[in-house]
Amino acid sequence: MKTDVVIVGAGPAGIFTAYEMIAKGSAKKIVLVEKGVNIERRACPKIKTQKCMNCKPYCHITTGFSGAGAFSDGKLSLSYEVGGDLPALIGAKKAQETIDYADKIYLEFGADTHIEGIGNFEEVKEIRKQAIKAGLKLVDCPIRHMGTEKAQHIYLEIEKFLQNHGVEMLFSHECTDIILENGECKGVRLLHEGKETEVRAESTVIATGRRGADWLEKLCEQNNIMHLPGTVDIGVRVEVRNEVMEKVNKVLYESKLIGYPRPFKNKVRTFCQNPGGFVSQENYDNDLAVVNGHSYKEYKSDNTNLAILCSHNFSEPFNQPIAYAQKVGELTNMLGAGHILVQRFGDILDGKRTWPKELAQSNVRPTLADAVAGDITAAMPYRAMINIINFIQAVDMVVPGFASEETLLYSPELKFYSNRVKMDENFTTNVKGLHCLGDSSGWTRGLMMASVMGILMGRRLAEKQ
Repeated sequence: MKTDVVIVGAGPAGIFTAYEMIAKGSAKKIVLVEKGVNIERRACPKIKTQKCMNCKPYCHITTGFSGAGAFSDGKLSLSYEVGGDLPALIGAKKAQETIDYADKIYLEFGADTHIEGIGNFEEVKEIRKQAIKAGLKLVDCPIRHMGTEKAQHIYLEIEKFLQNHGVEMLFSHECTDIILENGECKGVRLLHEGKETEVRAESTVIATGRRGADWLEKLCEQNNIMHLPGTVDIGVRVEVRNEVMEKVNKVLYESKLIGYPRPFKNKVRTFCQNPGGFVSQENYDNDLAVVNGHSYKEYKSDNTNLAILCSHNFSEPFNQPIAYAQKVGELTNMLGAGHILVQRFGDILDGKRTWPKELAQSNVRPTLADAVAGDITAAMPYRAMINIINFIQAVDMVVPGFASEETLLYSPELKFYSNRVKMDENFTTNVKGLHCLGDSSGWTRGLMMASVMGILMGRRLAEKQ
């Protein structure tokens, strides 16, 4: 097959690349390649079974049209200060202008017009004051919350838009490699139902998301695509009663707190806060189960969950941060017999494991029904665990009750976007004709910034008529 542009990965970065090319009137032929299925066919059986079925050949929560975005909490961060390091590559002004533009597109496709976390100036000042006392930085970011179920509808409409404008979508096609000829990328090699095929293109865009970060790292090594090991995030998903988070949920909706707790002073941050949300499980390759969190627009629980992530950097002599995080996850999965582990914070401080009977007696009831009560400290690296404990106790100064004995910690929460592909501001790699976007590129974290990267890529490709 021959085309003008081939995009690997139908997450927000890939989707918005194609959208913007159409919006700019490009006549180029676009082929969108996706390992999973279209959004209409994506479904997680856990809704009915109440336990993870470890679906093969991939997890429907992370794979398929719109990527993890379709089954995430559907939050769009509307500030350039949130969502990765893309502003360092393109500039803060350009990043914010493109966020505003992308936000309008989401609105056109049905996103809620209400914005969380704006106004309430006096209340925000008081929360920031408490954060400063605790040695934390508060980043108050406006949030447009689509909700898990609404996000699926919005991305379905975008899928229809792309199809109606001639974008050819190859679902259930796995990219195995790029085609290199005389140092130039000429397209990609695909695998579909056991058969190998090729798509040759003038421009190749790789946008495989967090789930494809490990694959892209290996692709870079095999094809001499310039890249550097970046940061890997290892942490836990914390769950507390809504009453504990009531003020922060009301004033900010999502409290983004950053700290550098002693003694190690690694960066530790909160991420993906879900008021009235549900803790969830995602499965990656090699049967790796990781924890995440969702929040629906209408369907609510009695709890709020959020991630606490500790950043790790490796360069010499070890330079494989993704592999390191995977080993931590594998060890935790081993202790949970393939399931997510959950432990009460008080039991961690007491040096004991949590038992199912104790969970049943607690005020905080787990929203992840098949999580296994146990001891996450037996698998979590010492440095990360100490950072997490000290950070939770600091957050307790901002949110009293956050560090209560009954607070639940789920593990492992891992974010795979450590590979940093070297690119210029046009997202061009050292291999001519090859561009890398989104979370797998190491430059973005989350739906909005990945969408922004796609929009800018689409404009660039549309200009090259």
